[in-house]
Amino acid sequence: MRKLLFIFCFLSVHLSFMAQTFNEWCDPTVNSVNRKPMTTNFFAYETVEKALAGGKEKSSNYMSINGNWKFNWVKEVAMRPTDFYRLDFNDKGWDNMPVPGLWELYGYGDPLYSNYGYAWKRNFKNNPPHVPTENNHVGSYRRTIIIPSAWQGKQVTVHFGSVTSNIYLWVNGKYVGYSEDSKLEAEFDVTPFLKTGENLIAFQTFRWCDGTYFEDQDFWRLSGVGRDCYLYARDKQTQLVDIRVTPDLVNAYRDGVLDLDLAVKGNANVELQLLDNQGKEIKRVSQKINGSKKITMEVAEPNLWSAESPYLYTLLATLKKDEKIVEAIPVKVGFRKIELKDSQVWVNGQPVLFKGVNRHELDPDGGYVVSKERMLQDVQLMKQNNINAVRTCHYPNDNYWYELCDQYGLYVVAEANVESHGMGYGSGSLAKNPLYKHTHLERNQRNVQRNYNHPSIIFWSLGNESGDGENFVACYQWIKSEDKSRAVQYEQAETRAHTDVFCPMYYNHQSCEKYLKSEATTDQLPLIQCEYAHAMGNSCGGFKEYWDMVRKYPKYQGGFIWDFADQSLRGVNAAGNTIYKYGGDYNPYDASDKNFCNNGLVSPDRIPNPHFDEVKYFYQNIWTKPANLDKGEVWVFNENFFSDLANCRLEWVLLEEGIPAQSGTVEQLAVAAQDSSLLVLPYDLSIMSQDKELMLNLYFKQKNNQQLIPVGHVVAKSQWMVHKPTKEKEQFGNRHTSNQLIIQPTIDTDNSSRLRVRGDGFAIDFSKRNGYLCKYDVGGTSMLKDDGLLTPNFWRASTDNDFGASLHQKYNVWQNPQMDLKSLDSQMVNGL
Repeated sequence: MRKLLFIFCFLSVHLSFMAQTFNEWCDPTVNSVNRKPMTTNFFAYETVEKALAGGKEKSSNYMSINGNWKFNWVKEVAMRPTDFYRLDFNDKGWDNMPVPGLWELYGYGDPLYSNYGYAWKRNFKNNPPHVPTENNHVGSYRRTIIIPSAWQGKQVTVHFGSVTSNIYLWVNGKYVGYSEDSKLEAEFDVTPFLKTGENLIAFQTFRWCDGTYFEDQDFWRLSGVGRDCYLYARDKQTQLVDIRVTPDLVNAYRDGVLDLDLAVKGNANVELQLLDNQGKEIKRVSQKINGSKKITMEVAEPNLWSAESPYLYTLLATLKKDEKIVEAIPVKVGFRKIELKDSQVWVNGQPVLFKGVNRHELDPDGGYVVSKERMLQDVQLMKQNNINAVRTCHYPNDNYWYELCDQYGLYVVAEANVESHGMGYGSGSLAKNPLYKHTHLERNQRNVQRNYNHPSIIFWSLGNESGDGENFVACYQWIKSEDKSRAVQYEQAETRAHTDVFCPMYYNHQSCEKYLKSEATTDQLPLIQCEYAHAMGNSCGGFKEYWDMVRKYPKYQGGFIWDFADQSLRGVNAAGNTIYKYGGDYNPYDASDKNFCNNGLVSPDRIPNPHFDEVKYFYQNIWTKPANLDKGEVWVFNENFFSDLANCRLEWVLLEEGIPAQSGTVEQLAVAAQDSSLLVLPYDLSIMSQDKELMLNLYFKQKNNQQLIPVGHVVAKSQWMVHKPTKEKEQFGNRHTSNQLIIQPTIDTDNSSRLRVRGDGFAIDFSKRNGYLCKYDVGGTSMLKDDGLLTPNFWRASTDNDFGASLHQKYNVWQNPQMDLKSLDSQMVNGL
């Protein structure tokens, strides 16, 4: 197979001169051809008014190429068409495929889920950079578009938001370029290839390429186009090539500074306006720029950005030439400062807690194609359940996701598209292979270059589960030289010099406490678990114990639950009912990891799973403690770091034996951030029964709509026992109470096979052969089915996490243990 692959790549090179096929897909030294350099994410509008209104879809500089494309699918690389991009090619027999859209969800190949290990693991031995040609499906696309006459003379760029696993591009029969990295956009300057009127765009993508070795994430393995695709036009001579915004806080976090790095093509007057969230101008700077320029804006006492109060300004960059506006570019800006000190990550001078989740970019219907509405729903669920942080596991997300995190307030771990889990962590790890240093670096560089301006991003993550080595050291060093304003983390680095955070996976309670108590110099990084509290099944056990430690040890600042949503895809069963499908439901032969895709706090349709309520409780930001409950005195602690409780009200209910007896509301909660206040609740215990159980329920509710949290939503709750009955309840068989119910049965020991116990209204028999209870009648009714045996059962059905920990094997002896009767006498029975 290896020899055949070498031959195939060799032939590709030579055939390229005639049939325009290439070998980039199996060349580890080439990740792109003619792809535009990555810049920060922005859009250039034709007017200031359109720039401030937002929505690039309404700009005359924008043209969507989403929709149906002519599509051809083949099972093997060698079967792919090599002349399909020609203008005279006949595609009338081809199918239609939506863009964005994933082939497997439309019947071309099978969706495959794998936790780790490449999709080819059952029929091909890893041998990077080579990937199999067998079952390496190839999709070819064609579409004719109309270029408006107004774009004549402009530079036109084509944007492919996400294509798995690679893309070869042709325009009007001419080869344009190539790109790998399926989770970041591929952009090409297609100006030389276009003409006014009809134009043919054609591209081809492989199921697997050499870049697939870096995309072994725990998710569904799908192929095709996952995000929006479009063209956009700009002035050829004058444009803002890039803009980076680095915020800082000075003078004890009171005043703000924006360091701006601009790159301008052509000689232009650049006007920079800083606008508040009402559109009022705060600051204005004008410069004539041709090339690179650094500009600093100082702002006295700005509103600060945090997950609690995500205040955003708009930086409007307007380029003018001969007093005429060439383009206007809006950039959302948040004033905030990130620091690493005292073994903690500080935001705006506070050692915040990260109450996080991991979130895959997946929809039950669209797969990788996730709508804006679904993304907003995810943010809303997080905000309503006290989640304040998200890790983009394990790749860059759609640009809109970061915009939502900026707008509504989520701390983000922005992870690069690097996971070579299937190669292991030993000598075969790509992290140790010099041949792949460039790819490690490039994927991290593009992640930083594209997402730099988002204030929500607190951490850069170098990747996931890829072993460790010099390639990650190089990535860390590059990012720290490029961006000194953020923390950088990598789980496999542990506490070595190329991570700013100790971010282990599934560190147990004992290991956490050992690290937190350690005074060793190697154990002084902040502890923030990148994955913990595995949420598979009705799980998240031990969650309280983690957060008891977080709230006890300053060095422990939280973690990210695995994971947010069950990853199942929607399907239909034989009866026509809607079901959720998981790995193996599509194809019993591929190497699929069954239902391990379902680890979420919510279902694929975002319906909360039972354990989400526990997470919401331990992530809440308001806590109470009894002071003197007989007098209605309760301490309220505000765990927020920046926000008081002015937007919350307290509703209390006093329960008598579970039934509401008294209730009330406290409208004003004057509790500052990180402070406590004593509240006196005006209930009256003198009118309550003294021999009944009294329980106080406290509900903190939202007063005004804010950050997707509606009025009346319960943001925190607690419950306290106010009064227990003075008289102990009678307890059957409790010999230690004064109210013991004494049974004086008759015991028949003379029966040869059974020891019989008879009392008022009941009859019990024990087998003398095995000691089991074999008869139990009450009032003449048998409590045992078919006079069976009441046998001990030491086994229960294994849960998903039991299987993950191999407990079904470790404790298998208890499934059918051998039990022998040693003795049975009337004294033992009477003792019951």
